[in-house]
Amino acid sequence: MAVKKRFFITGTDTDAGKTFVAAGLLGAAKRANLRTIGLKPVAAGAELVEGKWCNEDALALMAQTSVKLVYEQINPVLLKEPIAPHIAAEKEGVTLSVSRLEGVIKGSLLTPHDFALVEGAGGWRVPLNSREMLSDLAKSLGYPVILVVNMKLGCINHATLTAESIARDGLNLVGWVANMGQDMPYYDENVAAINSIITAPLLAKLGRYENLDDSHQEFDNILSQL
Repeated sequence: MAVKKRFFITGTDTDAGKTFVAAGLLGAAKRANLRTIGLKPVAAGAELVEGKWCNEDALALMAQTSVKLVYEQINPVLLKEPIAPHIAAEKEGVTLSVSRLEGVIKGSLLTPHDFALVEGAGGWRVPLNSREMLSDLAKSLGYPVILVVNMKLGCINHATLTAESIARDGLNLVGWVANMGQDMPYYDENVAAINSIITAPLLAKLGRYENLDDSHQEFDNILSQL
């Protein structure tokens, strides 16, 4: 694998499984003896951990980040309420902008590494402010995109529209992951339907896992395709 592989992780909606996939891939990269960095530039929803406000998803990425970074490098913007980031930011008096987020991401990625993932928030078209969306940050970074599809009723439409938006923004969708967060009737048929529409390769069909340790083989396989 070439040095400094970087990807942007997005999903079809919130709770699609982006963090599970990102943490799983970072874990696979660590098992391959790569220096890993996982970043969550914007996180909405915080809890006190040992007296410090943190986000659960950011902590999951931090646990799989093998290079030494402090929490604020991994999650530079932490919003306390688990709501749309631009609304939470306005309520807390926080300014969100592509230029600010891009700067802190690139600063964190100055640390020597081999494999890095930047995880978005919610879906592809999430507002940061009245003019910019999180997809604008992905465009500025220019990293290849991995799409996590929340396999539930409506997923074909969500996956197709998201893939079309990524292509319209001029970014390379390197593959997509079918994530079964809940039991879904006709799961295989829905995966096949999406796979017949989206030209990017299907990287994996994930079942329901209790933890990352149960899915090492799947994520090792995904990593080998990137």
